[in-house]
Amino acid sequence: MSDDSKRRFDCADDLTRRQWILQLGELVTLAGVSGLVPEMGASPTQQAEEAKTIALPPGLYRSSQDHLTHALSSGGKSWTPPSGSQTEYAPPSSLPYQPQYFSLEDFRIVVRLVEVLLGKVTPSGSSQAAQWFDLWLFSAPAVRAAAQQLDPLHRALASAFYGESSVRELETNRPEAVARAGIGALRDLSSRMYDRDFLQLAEVEQFELLRTAAKADPESSVHKFFELLRIEAIRGYYTSAEGLEELDYRGNAYYGPCPGCETRR
Repeated sequence: MSDDSKRRFDCADDLTRRQWILQLGELVTLAGVSGLVPEMGASPTQQAEEAKTIALPPGLYRSSQDHLTHALSSGGKSWTPPSGSQTEYAPPSSLPYQPQYFSLEDFRIVVRLVEVLLGKVTPSGSSQAAQWFDLWLFSAPAVRAAAQQLDPLHRALASAFYGESSVRELETNRPEAVARAGIGALRDLSSRMYDRDFLQLAEVEQFELLRTAAKADPESSVHKFFELLRIEAIRGYYTSAEGLEELDYRGNAYYGPCPGCETRR
């Protein structure tokens, strides 16, 4: 390519870049000033024709007016998707939680076990921890299958980063089987000790039954279930909104203006 041709090419390249930035910048600026999202100057047909004649440099794409309009017009409003939106939303459900792994009767026992283990937390906090445990067990077979099908190079990288034992645990552990056998063993233990089901026991009796499970043979089903539930109840609670607030976790926060440096020299 001659120097003259190269200069013309660079000028055209720079022009299309600036046109793209100006087009986006004009939209954002007008939206911020007026509170409304203006229409693009050209019609969709004209824009399509322009896109055919003026190709953008590699790595640059024309902004989608529909997506930008939705994003810019949603500031300060609830994130309710418009009709026909291509974005998937997961709004909180007002319906009672439906267990995915446990039966309804067993899940009520799990909720009460989590309440006893966590102690003085709100019903919402203990409920979210119990839901986490249920969803974690429900997802365990798929997670195990995915771990077993890792590409050898990806597995080697995971082993180097997390350790071979952690990767092997994902590939072989069956927590759903431990929970299935364990909750049955817990109900049998309740019947033997008090001749009643767990949910019919007084609070002091429930505490005593869990102490018995904690001191049982480490290889017994009831002890394995107790340890599994204890670990996941704590994990579920301290990754919930209430648990993160109790920890004063700030990782999900952001600054509007830059706070600057407070150190004086």
